[in-house]
Amino acid sequence: MLLSAHFVEAFRTLAPKRIAPDTDVRYYPYAGLNHTIRLRSGRVHVRLSDIFKTAPMGVQRALAFILVAKLLRRRTPPFYERVYRDYACSPDVLRASDLARRQRGRKMISSAQGRVYDLGRMFQRLNQRFFDGQLEQPTLTWSQRRTRTILGHHDGVHETIVISKTLDSEDVPEWFVEYILYHEMLHIKHPARLINGRRYYHTKAFRTDEQRYPRFDEAQRWLDQTVRQRRTLRARAA
Repeated sequence: MLLSAHFVEAFRTLAPKRIAPDTDVRYYPYAGLNHTIRLRSGRVHVRLSDIFKTAPMGVQRALAFILVAKLLRRRTPPFYERVYRDYACSPDVLRASDLARRQRGRKMISSAQGRVYDLGRMFQRLNQRFFDGQLEQPTLTWSQRRTRTILGHHDGVHETIVISKTLDSEDVPEWFVEYILYHEMLHIKHPARLINGRRYYHTKAFRTDEQRYPRFDEAQRWLDQTVRQRRTLRARAA
């Protein structure tokens, strides 16, 4: 059965009053488990991760319904969500996805030394204080842009911790930058766990260790303040 037939079926099921558009479906070597669907000039263009080339027909059909529902802004039937998730979160597919990210993806690296704060020194200090010096230091870098949405990110595939350049400022207290870095370091100590087909990054053990940070409560208030500032900026822009 051709891949496009799954999408035709999905359109006819989810939008029975509409004529199913011509659909071009191809596999693409994404750096990970990504899929896209776009409508251009009356034709639907679908690009599926080539990791899914060997997926069973039932999984490909489920993915077609998920993508078409996304395009139509409809709710995806839960059955298809489960079929897709069970396959996508299987150990073999997760390993293939991580390998594709490592081989095809790239990480924009600037420097651990910022204008105000040095992430390298900060990591060593936190490592000795909270991890008995046992964590192996990954690549540390400030982000390329000033981001308020994501203040920190740990990438286990590329063994990198990125901290938002927004925090490299004299207006931001050092203890708060340390907290954000500490949070990302905990992802090294507590890798994501696969439970019932889903990856859990903030496990109970993770949360327990996170609260060991001496100024944890104050850090949460700072985070809340950052969220409020972001909402205010969005409101002004609108």
